[in-house]
Amino acid sequence: MNGTINKVILIGHLGDNVKMHYFEGGNSIGRFPLATNDSYVNKQTGERVVNTEWHNIVVRNKLAEIFERYAKKGDKVYLEGRLRTRKWTGEDGRDRYTTEVHVTEFTFLTPKSKEQSSANTSQPVQNTPAQSGTSNQTDINPEGEVPEDDLPF
Repeated sequence: MNGTINKVILIGHLGDNVKMHYFEGGNSIGRFPLATNDSYVNKQTGERVVNTEWHNIVVRNKLAEIFERYAKKGDKVYLEGRLRTRKWTGEDGRDRYTTEVHVTEFTFLTPKSKEQSSANTSQPVQNTPAQSGTSNQTDINPEGEVPEDDLPF
């Protein structure tokens, strides 16, 4: 095999609302923690043990704006992306490293609340990637509909 693969797939819950940063030229970046859980039953005690793993998530530009608008703390999401390790210098002058998941595709798994959907019905309906639940523009045909056979469930 010639190449290598750097791909991460996560299903988890947002640990906080998206923190946005805007740059000159209109670019933006959003960051938030994502919690994934692993559970098992302890054979000695019969007790269920739940371990939570926290992931640093990064979304950029249009994806960041969609997350800021539609996602909130506690929402369940499906994410695909790449791992990136970033080096920075701490206040003590020592080098620090942070591993992040840079999102390329996503799907919101938490259903919209009744308040949100009634607020959206007063506006003209457009089928955007956020409403279809995916960031991939190719999943929408020219009529603005998502083909049923391409739905992830």
